Order: sequence, then structure tokens, then C-alpha cells
Amino acid sequence: MQIWKYIYTLLLLSLAGLILVIFSIPDNNLHIVACDVGQGDAILITYKNIQILTDGGPNNKVIDCLGKYVPFYDREIELVILTHPQKDHYYGLVEVFKQYKVDTFISSDYQVPEISTKNAIQPTRGQIVRLGLISLDILTDQDEQGVVTLLKYGSFKALFMADMEKEVVGIGPVNYIKVNHHGSKNGLTEDEILSTMPKIAVISVGKNNTYGHPHQEILDMLQKSNVLAYRTDLDGNVEIVTDGNQFWCISKSGSF
Repeated sequence: MQIWKYIYTLLLLSLAGLILVIFSIPDNNLHIVACDVGQGDAILITYKNIQILTDGGPNNKVIDCLGKYVPFYDREIELVILTHPQKDHYYGLVEVFKQYKVDTFISSDYQVPEISTKNAIQPTRGQIVRLGLISLDILTDQDEQGVVTLLKYGSFKALFMADMEKEVVGIGPVNYIKVNHHGSKNGLTEDEILSTMPKIAVISVGKNNTYGHPHQEILDMLQKSNVLAYRTDLDGNVEIVTDGNQFWCISKSGSF
């Protein structure tokens, strides 16, 4: 009787494990997640078994975000980008490099001692990184304020602005913009909004932060241009999903 109990338990555990794997299998869409890491940036892009992580936030909350959106059996991140070496962008990457195998690391000259520079490359304006069906254009050089990237997937385009406090022009229309410098009034400009015409803007920002981010000027600017604005301090993790043509948002404040 004891042996049958053992076999029955083993079968149940195997079935539970199989169900867990099935429900962890990625779909055929591209996902962009602005992780809720407080006053900092951590943007996770996933497509099937490909992951791109831009910045890691000021703490280890990025690990929770990876645990939620990356299958538990996938311990490899294809690309990590550090936009610039301030603590609210790099600190969480220290733990990421400990827990995951990182294939390629894009960072400026200013290296962070705690992060391995193995397989590191420096960003160059005009450089194009391709991972599967994802194309990632580097729009800034290593000596600028931050690494700005333009993602293309089918007809969908997303612009990630880092903490840039000068205009990035000549990009053309995009669907999604990660607002620069946590919604600081010294970041996004009206000209940038008018030239990129985003449908969605995401602001990565900490709740009740001492900087007053996002500044009301930026929120008013986005509203005036009919841009849907999401904030990690109010919405938690903000996830945008696209099939390369249509796109939709998933957040605590609702989906569209």
C-alpha cells in the first residue's frame, strides 16, 4: 500500500509540474513591461524565449518582475542595456547578473564595478541590434546622457528615452514612448510629442517621491496631445502587448 501512495504522489507532482510548464510557455506576441521598481527604471521586453532588459532600478524588485514575466525555467537574458550608471538604473542589475546568464551587455564607458563586463559592447549611434523579429536601433552615442533605443516589431514602434534632457529628433511616429527622466519637466518636450505622436506613454516613477515626479507640465502636455499616460506608481507593472500590428495595455487601472 505504501508503494502505491508513493507512486500516486509522484504522479501528482509530475502532473503539477507539467501544468506549470504548459502555463509558462510564452505566446506569439511581444510584451513590454515597465516594472514597478519605485523611483527608477527597469523595462523588460519579451518575445517567446527572448528577453531584453533595459536598466534594473534602484533595488532588487526587478527580480520579482523577471520572476513574474519570464518562464521559471529560462535563466538566460539575451540582452541587457544600462542606459547610464546612476543607482536608480543600475543597482538591480547587480542581482540580475548573479541570477541570470546575460548574453550581451550594452553599456557606456562608465562601468559599474559590481557588474561583469564580459560580452559588453559600447553603444554607437546608428547601431542596430536584431534578436529574432525584434530590431533595436541605438539612437545615441556612448558619451551622451543615456542610451536611447527605438524598438521595431512588425509595424509597431516603441521609443525608450532613458533620462535624456535634450531633444531626440528625426524619429518619426511611434506607438509607445517611455517618458524620459521619470516625467521630469526637463525631459520630454512638446516638439518630441508632436514629432513622435505616441498613442501610449509610460512613466516609471516611485510613489510619493521627493522630486515631485511626474511634473504636472508633462502630464498636461501628454493629455493635450491625447496620449494615454500610465504610471508605475499608480498602475504597478505596466504591460503593453503587441502582435506587430495591434497593441493593447494591461495594468491595474484597466486595459484597452
